Amino acid sequence: MKRIGVFTSGGDSPGMNACIRAVVRSAAHYDTEVIGIRRGYQGMIENDMARLEMKDVANIIQYGGTMLKTARSKDFMTEEGRRKAFNHLEKHGIEGLVCIGGDGTYTGALKFYDEFGIPSIGVPGTIDNDLYGTDYTIGYDTAVNTALDAIDRIRDTADSHNRVFFIEVMGRDSGFIALNAGIAGGAESILLPEIMSDFGALISHFENKSRRRKDFSIIVVAEGEKDGNAFEIAKKFQAKFDMYDIRVSVLGHIQRGGKPTANDRILASTLGSAAVKSLLDGVSNMCVGVVNHHVRLTSFSDAINKRKTIDATLWELSKILSH
Repeated sequence: MKRIGVFTSGGDSPGMNACIRAVVRSAAHYDTEVIGIRRGYQGMIENDMARLEMKDVANIIQYGGTMLKTARSKDFMTEEGRRKAFNHLEKHGIEGLVCIGGDGTYTGALKFYDEFGIPSIGVPGTIDNDLYGTDYTIGYDTAVNTALDAIDRIRDTADSHNRVFFIEVMGRDSGFIALNAGIAGGAESILLPEIMSDFGALISHFENKSRRRKDFSIIVVAEGEKDGNAFEIAKKFQAKFDMYDIRVSVLGHIQRGGKPTANDRILASTLGSAAVKSLLDGVSNMCVGVVNHHVRLTSFSDAINKRKTIDATLWELSKILSH
């Protein structure tokens, strides 16, 4: 291949710029041109793309977000939209794609290959860390540390006022951020989408007469918690324990932005470079990831359909440390 395309799609995550930088510089090392596609699949449909030179990716490694912008494209879900996208890729002489995003991005790339034969390599860019085939996704470490910083600050005011704080973190379908930030932040309880009846366990924990007396408490809730969001859970909790002064904080999109940590910059650089090498080696319909500190390839099909589970050891640890 002499010319490849790179784009970011779906939700942004810290480290995407580091990944784009690695793609461009690695491609240059192999004497391959890179076309940057803005706004993901939507930009592909609208022909919003241009060549990326080495100078274009200088001084971006430290910034959150994505220089190529990102979007979710309903048009790409139609055959007509995908046909337009293919025609524009053909016009630019693009022979393969590096797709940075989540399972929706991978699904689009797989569909694109089935219809038009465009080979793609996926790179896991999402703060949720819920993609199968990699121990960590780009942006996850930064998001956990951002959430932890907020929890530490809230802990100060919870302590000062003897309050119970329900802190909602991102994780619509997964509790990776909640579990790790909760343990690191000394949460008394953590509620995850993967764990059934954890609200009942929370109530039992506070009703337990052997529970250590505390002046304040931090409870971390993943936004996808089955018993409701943090406000709903706090309301139900208040109905049981009206003696507590309860507050709710929803961290929201601050977890998606900010400077990527060193771990995310290194992960993004490693996977961006590996994606280019894989594509030039003739690999297609696979995504790169790091498993046990080694770069591994996983099929799009497995990454999309197989579910990554939370670490059961960490979940048990969270319960031990909450007493």
